[in-house]
Amino acid sequence: MQVKDIKATKILNSRKEETIEITVNGLYKGSAPGGASIGKHEVRAFPKIGIPLNFVNVILNKKLNGMKLESFNDLKAVENVIQEFDRTKNLSRIGGDIIIALEYALLQTMSYGKLWEFLNPKAKKMPIPLGNVVGGGVHFYGEKFKGEKPDIQEFLILPKTKRFTEAMFANNHVYSLVSEKLKTNRKTDESALCPNLSNLEILDILRNILDKVERELGFKVELGLDMAASQIFDGIGYKYKKFSKDVKEKLLTRESQIIFVDQLIKKYNLFYVEDPLNEEDFLGYFELKRESALICGDDLIATNLDRLKKAAKYISAVIIKPNQVGSLIKTKEVIDFAKSHNIKTVISHRSGETMDKTISHLAVAWQVPFVKFGIHGKERLAKLYELKKIEREISLSTSS
Repeated sequence: MQVKDIKATKILNSRKEETIEITVNGLYKGSAPGGASIGKHEVRAFPKIGIPLNFVNVILNKKLNGMKLESFNDLKAVENVIQEFDRTKNLSRIGGDIIIALEYALLQTMSYGKLWEFLNPKAKKMPIPLGNVVGGGVHFYGEKFKGEKPDIQEFLILPKTKRFTEAMFANNHVYSLVSEKLKTNRKTDESALCPNLSNLEILDILRNILDKVERELGFKVELGLDMAASQIFDGIGYKYKKFSKDVKEKLLTRESQIIFVDQLIKKYNLFYVEDPLNEEDFLGYFELKRESALICGDDLIATNLDRLKKAAKYISAVIIKPNQVGSLIKTKEVIDFAKSHNIKTVISHRSGETMDKTISHLAVAWQVPFVKFGIHGKERLAKLYELKKIEREISLSTSS
């Protein structure tokens, strides 16, 4: 594929925030999401003043014109060109979202929209979707979202089945049952339900519903949490406002937070706990690491290879968000390192999503075991339905 034309425009993500969409050769598009829960070790999404469309439409368009790209590794040449203009560690001059949107569009153009097959035609295994069924924290925001909310950012479910289509159905079924039980119209920016209940009340409700669903479907549906602990850490301890029915506010020390999380894992048989401690507490993760639950780092790692190497002994899973690092080459390096150290990978959406479906293809091509795309909302469903389509394509190819 030869680059002939690159065009960038502004679009709005699901949080109604400006982001960038890039079209290559007038054919395929790529767009970058935005996060609400942003770790301090992520690269900058965009420079402080505006989205630099001019950099793409004039400078990059000229620099990349005529470049031939035939494989994923050829993206390194693109990144080398961009580094001529931004050598900062956090991409503060041009932002990581420009690179991600461009690389998504380039890969889609190289593969004529058949990206998973282009990257890995031998891919057979489908990822299992972590579903965000109830939420709170910084994912519940703005004037229209008044009232109390859970401190825990995401209450997650994970069906234990190998078929993606079955897992997607299970997540939807659980969501419907929880919606009937909670009787709330409030939703987070990821379309998770947001009741005015305490964290523990929600966990009790979910545990009872999941036990019922397991009997109905014939396979387990595990329970997990994204605690986004950096968002409730005030430098001294962890501040909960919805800690329990009779305690309006509670400050937990580091040691108390570890005990609290450990108790939650045992009491509710949690399969997965993400960001249970603040993003600098590497040793705390080691104290939590246990065989019964995956202890996952998001803000702790920020899809950064150096931080993953530091945390390799302390975590059992890692979140993968390409725009945290602003490079698909570096994203793949993080995934490869995680696999070589028996760390489970979870490729994830952001709270401010677009209709771009590239990460669905990356999850299959790179054989990532879990995806975290939410359950409802058109931007989430676009990615989930793309995976459903890919599963059908793989099934047809193996049966023929």
